[in-house]
Amino acid sequence: MINLAVAIRALAEANAHVVVIGGMALRLHGSSYITQDVDFCFEQTRENARCIASALKPYAPRPRGLSKDLPFVFDAQFLMSSDIITLETTLGDIDLLATVTGIGRFREVDSLAETITFERFSIRVLTVDGLIIAKTAANRPKDLPGLVELKAIREFRAEQGEI
Repeated sequence: MINLAVAIRALAEANAHVVVIGGMALRLHGSSYITQDVDFCFEQTRENARCIASALKPYAPRPRGLSKDLPFVFDAQFLMSSDIITLETTLGDIDLLATVTGIGRFREVDSLAETITFERFSIRVLTVDGLIIAKTAANRPKDLPGLVELKAIREFRAEQGEI
């Protein structure tokens, strides 16, 4: 299980531009969805890649599935090399996506995010509506239960006058 508080603190302290997306975002909105990792959409700029590399380096990030025998350097250049980066760290699995299906790159994702306080740190999290857009566009069977919950959360919040 991911140590979300430590990951968020590290990224927040490094001033990294990220938005929590995926299963952990569902959880932060009150869903019962169970996930073992955390997904972030990240702004894929050199400066932000340096911030993320600096924040996560103490947690021994390596591409998931890469043999321990192979050398690996986690740095800004690596973060600039791909739109989807799946890492194993001492905190747990962390996925970094430069593009979110159905929404677009960081700027578009961030426009559909809200700021929440988690363990004394501010973090951007994709809204319920943003998650519905992304999960619908991904069109994966594993997302169907989460979509049902997201729609119920949205309906409940509307009934409560929250949206």
